[in-house]
Amino acid sequence: MLLASARTPIELEDMVQQRVAGWPLEQIVGWAEFAGLRVAVDPGVFVPRRRTELLLRHALILAPSRPVVVELCCGSAALSLALASALPDSELYAVDIDPAAVRCATRNLARLSTTTAQVRQGDLYEPLPALLTGQVDVLLANAPYVPTDSISFMPPEARLYEPRLALDGGPDGLDVQRRIASGATRWLAPDGHLLVETSGGQAAESVAILERHGLATWVVTSNELDATVVIGRLAVHP
Repeated sequence: MLLASARTPIELEDMVQQRVAGWPLEQIVGWAEFAGLRVAVDPGVFVPRRRTELLLRHALILAPSRPVVVELCCGSAALSLALASALPDSELYAVDIDPAAVRCATRNLARLSTTTAQVRQGDLYEPLPALLTGQVDVLLANAPYVPTDSISFMPPEARLYEPRLALDGGPDGLDVQRRIASGATRWLAPDGHLLVETSGGQAAESVAILERHGLATWVVTSNELDATVVIGRLAVHP
C-alpha cells in the first residue's frame, strides 16, 4: 500500500518512517476501505474497522424507504457514507465532537450527490435540529466502548495515534452508550431503531442500558467480523 501510494522515493521514505513509528497505515496513506468504499482518514481521526460492517448490514435491513438517519460519534463518517451510498434517498446527519473528525467527515460526505447530508459538530444530540425530534428512523452509534483501564493494552496504532475520546468509554466502557440511550426515545420515530456497536462481554449490560430507556432490544453477532451489535426498537403501542 505504501508503494502504491507514494508519488516519489522521498515520500515513500517518509511513509515508511511513519509506519515504523507506529502510525496506522490508513492515516499514512489517507484512506481506509469500508464496505467496499474508499473512505478518507486524516491523521488523528479514528480509523473505521471492518467489524463495524455488521452494524451497517443491520441498519440497511431495518431502514425504511427514504429514511432519516443520524450517526453519532461519526469519526470519518464511514458508516454514513456506506449507508447513504446504498440508500440514496436518505436524509442524513453525522455528528462528532472532534473538529478533526468533522472536517474529515465533511469531505467524505461531500462525495454524495443524491443524499441530503449534513455534518454537525457537537456533543451527541446537542447539534441536531429540533425538527428531528421524533423523526429519526435509524440512529447509529459506534461510540467509544473501551474501558479506561484497558486503553493501555491496545495496539500502539490506536492508543497513540487515534483520539482518546474516540476510544475511552469510561470505567466499564459504556458511559457514552448510557448517554446515547438516555436521549434516544426523544429523537427516534415510532418503530425507529438505535444500533450500537459493543463487545461480546459488554453485550448484556448494553442490552440492559437500552431496555432501561424503553427500547425493545436484541443482539446480533458475527464470528467472521468478530463483531457484536445491540439493536433497540422504539415500539409503537396502540
